[in-house]
Amino acid sequence: MPGNLRAPATARRFVRATLNSWARHKLPVETAVLPVEDALLLTSEVVTNAVLHAGTPVELCCRLENACAQGCGPAALVVEISDHYPSKTLLLSELDTTGTCHRGLHLVRTIAQSWGVSYRSGLKTVWFRLSLNTPATGQDLADSVTTHQPPAPDTAPTRAAEHLPYQLPLDEYEAQWKNRGELSFLAEASDLLSGQFDEDKVAALAGQLLVPRFADWCAVWLEPHSAQSKDAPRLARVWHARESLTTELRTTLEDLPCELVRQGQTWPVPLPWPPPRPAASTASQPRPATGAALACRLISAGRPVGTLILGQTGPARLNNEAVALVAEFARRLAMAIASARQYTQHATTSKVLQRGLLPASLAAIPNMDTHIVYEPVGEGATAGGDFYDLFRTNDGRWCFALGDVCGHGPEAAVVIGLIRPLLKLLAEDGYGVPKILDRLNQVLVDDALSAAEGTGHNGHWDEVRSLSLLYGELVPAADGSIQCTLASAGHPLPLLLHPDGRVYPVAESQLLLGVMEAPDYRCQTITLAPGDTLICVTDGVTERRSGQRQLDDDDGLSRILSCCAGLEAAEVAEQVRQAVYTFAAEPPHDDLALLVLHAR
Repeated sequence: MPGNLRAPATARRFVRATLNSWARHKLPVETAVLPVEDALLLTSEVVTNAVLHAGTPVELCCRLENACAQGCGPAALVVEISDHYPSKTLLLSELDTTGTCHRGLHLVRTIAQSWGVSYRSGLKTVWFRLSLNTPATGQDLADSVTTHQPPAPDTAPTRAAEHLPYQLPLDEYEAQWKNRGELSFLAEASDLLSGQFDEDKVAALAGQLLVPRFADWCAVWLEPHSAQSKDAPRLARVWHARESLTTELRTTLEDLPCELVRQGQTWPVPLPWPPPRPAASTASQPRPATGAALACRLISAGRPVGTLILGQTGPARLNNEAVALVAEFARRLAMAIASARQYTQHATTSKVLQRGLLPASLAAIPNMDTHIVYEPVGEGATAGGDFYDLFRTNDGRWCFALGDVCGHGPEAAVVIGLIRPLLKLLAEDGYGVPKILDRLNQVLVDDALSAAEGTGHNGHWDEVRSLSLLYGELVPAADGSIQCTLASAGHPLPLLLHPDGRVYPVAESQLLLGVMEAPDYRCQTITLAPGDTLICVTDGVTERRSGQRQLDDDDGLSRILSCCAGLEAAEVAEQVRQAVYTFAAEPPHDDLALLVLHAR
C-alpha cells in the first residue's frame, strides 16, 4: 500500500476480506473462530504508525499458524506490517502507557498473544499473533529481535477503535523521520521525470505518480512552445484512479475556459469544482462528480510551461503538508517539462543540420549494384564523424567518397560541411583523383592555420581539421567492365572480392588530409569485371574491439568477405554489419559506414 492516509482503511478492508474468506474455506467452524475485530484494530494502529513515522509504502501479510508441525489445524493468526525506513529499535521500557506516543504499540502489547519487531536490511516489520481458540504455544518468529508477553487481562484498554485517534503526535526523535517518505517520493519523482525527453511522457508520468497517492484524478496542460503564441494551452494528459471515468473527465476538462486553466499560481490554489457548465453544453451532458480541485501553474525559469490540476471526489482531504508536497512536485515537474522541450528543440535542430551533411540520394551506376550502410553512434543521431557520397558528373563519370573526420560533434560537422560540397565542385570541374585530394588537403591546411592564428595557437592546428578519405571514380567500359580510379588518404584500404572468393586490398595508404602541405597524392586504377565486388569501410569496422583484439586483426575482414562470394551488394554489406555487431558483446562505440560496389 502507498504510505498515505488511505493506508489504514485499505489495510482494514484487506484483513477483513482475507479473514472472511478463510472463515468460509479454511477453518472448521466448530474448532476455530477468527479474532476479526482484534485483528482489524491492531492492523489499523500499526499501519497508522508506519505511515506516520516512515511514510514509505507499507507491506501487509496475514497468515495462519498451525498448532503442530503435523498440520493439526490453525491455532493462531499472525499479521506482519513492514515499512522501508526503520527509525529506531523499540523497547518495552520506551513505551508510554499513559500518553499518546506509541499508543498503537501499547494496544498490540495489551491485546496480542505475542508480538515483536524484526529488522532486516532496509526493512522493519512489526508483527503480532492472535490465538483462535486457545493461546498458542508455538515459538515466536525466528528472526524477531524483541518479543513481549501481554500483561494481566484486567489492564487491557477499551477496544473501541472509534475512540482512538489515527493522527498520533511525534516525539522529538521521530520528528526527524517524519518527512523521509516525502523526501523519498520527491527523489523518486525527480529521477523518473528527469529521465524523460518527451514532454507528453513527462505529463503522463506525473499522473501516475500523483494518482491515487494524492488525488483521485489529475490533469496536465502544456503551454505553447513559443512565448509569442496566442494558442490556448493543450490538455496533454488526464489520469483518473477509475479508468472508466477518464473519458468523461477529459470531456469536462476540455471545456474549461482558458482563463480558468491559467488562473493558478505556483502554489496550489482551489479551483471551482464542478466547473461552471459552458454555454454551448446541453443539459443532457453528464455533470462531473462533486468534489474539490487544486490548480498549480508550472513555471520554469520565470516562464509558464503548463498547469497541473488535482482533483478529489467528496470533501477535500489534502492537508497543508500534502499541499506543500504537491507544490514542490509541481516545481520539479515544470523543470522536467522545460528540460524535455529544450532537448526536443536541440534534437530537432541537430537533425535538420545533420541532414544537410548527407546526400539526399545516391546515383545509380549502369551495370553496377551499390549499397551503403551508415549508422552513427549516439541517441537520435542522423550524422556523425563519418560521411559518404555517390554522384555523377556532367562528363559521364560516377564518383564515390567515404570519409572519417578526426573528431566528433559540431567540429566534425563543420569539416564535413566544408569538404563534401567542395569535393563535388572539384569533380564537376574535371579535376582528377590525385588533384582533388591535393586541393582538399590544401583547403584544410589553410583553414586550420587561419583558425590557429586567430586563437593564438602559434601556427599549430587542432587534429579535428584533418580527416581520412577514400575517393574514387568509375567509368563503364565498352566490354561491360568498369574502370575504377581511386586513392586513399589515411583511410582503411578498400578490398576487392573476386567471384572465386579471393580478397585483396587495392590502392595504397597515404597521409591524412589536412596534416601537412603538398603531400603529393597518387592514385591507382583497377578493372572491375562482372562478379567483382569492391568493399569500402571506415575504421568503425576495421577497429571494432573485443577486449584487446580488433576485427581486422590477422586480416579478419578479408576472411569475412571470402565467404561472401556470389552475393549481391546488399547481402555483402549485411554480412559485414552483422560481423561488426557480433564481434563483441557491447554495442559499437564508433560510427559505422561501409560502401559496397558490385559489378554485374
